[in-house]
Amino acid sequence: MKILFNMGHPGQIHLFKNSIRELKKKGHECKITIIDKDVSLKLLDAYNFEYEVVGYAKPSIFGKATELLKIESRLFKICKLFKPDILVGGVGNAYVAHVGKLIGRPSIVFDDTEHAKLEHLLTDPFATVICTPSCFQSNLGKKQVRYNGYHELAYLHPNYFTPNPTVLNEIGLSEEDTLIVLRFVLWNADHDIGQYGIKHKIKFVNELEKYGQVLITSEGKLEPELERYKIKVSPDKLHDLLYYATLCIGEGATTAAESAILGTPSIYVSSLVGTMGNFSELEDKYGLIFSYEDSDEALKKAIKLLHDSTLKDDWILKKDVLLNEKIDVTKFMVQLISNYSEILVNGNQSV
Repeated sequence: MKILFNMGHPGQIHLFKNSIRELKKKGHECKITIIDKDVSLKLLDAYNFEYEVVGYAKPSIFGKATELLKIESRLFKICKLFKPDILVGGVGNAYVAHVGKLIGRPSIVFDDTEHAKLEHLLTDPFATVICTPSCFQSNLGKKQVRYNGYHELAYLHPNYFTPNPTVLNEIGLSEEDTLIVLRFVLWNADHDIGQYGIKHKIKFVNELEKYGQVLITSEGKLEPELERYKIKVSPDKLHDLLYYATLCIGEGATTAAESAILGTPSIYVSSLVGTMGNFSELEDKYGLIFSYEDSDEALKKAIKLLHDSTLKDDWILKKDVLLNEKIDVTKFMVQLISNYSEILVNGNQSV
């Protein structure tokens, strides 16, 4: 079977990388197309994946609209040559849904972002199957397939991820040091426009620096005063860093969820608090994450956590409970894609 994976965000490279490897082992032919955003190309190169660039991330609504047409045109031409049996994409991947319809091939979209209203409007009517975590708050109808896991478990499950402590050597730290990772985002995704996160970032960093080494990962350019805190390790080592961090705090939903699943206390700061089922479950059921709209309250919580001498040990235990209750998401994805015709016949179901 020929499978086309279109990736619109660096996080989707992680989401699909293990499935692509497993599908290739089963004899399927996989093709990767990518929308160039942030560190996407660096990640694909680090993982030795071959790919074709079909477009570029644009900051404005007008830019996104015109680029959508260009991306779909390029994707259509690639599909006419590659002739995929199925197209696969991540959150808001209207491109595979639209092109799949045009060429008469099914599309599977993996979504975990309920508040992405515009993306759902553009994608859902055209997608063949929409896969969501079981805790997803919206009912998307008969196309929806729910599974007992999270996107992040497709690449951070122990079956695929083993932390490498050498990343600490690169930044001159040890496992005994207090490491605080901060994540800043650009807020220019369709579902982020008008939203906000940490205010007074310099003050935030200055306060946290009193308790340990602060490192920043950011989608956009940092203020000159914060540039020296920027993480210098290659992007494919970020999850190793998150695993060994004492605390992760920031505006990025994916990074916050990744840290929690790795057993690192995580604080999410965003006006989008309460809109995502995975965060509600990670916070209310597993106690792995804390969510705040008010960045001052988030800072107070961070300082309180950093005073807890058993913090990491407590979070490792919570993380183990989660892993015992969740599935291997990559295994689910591979089975679903390999046997998609049966899934399509059966319609809405939970796994």
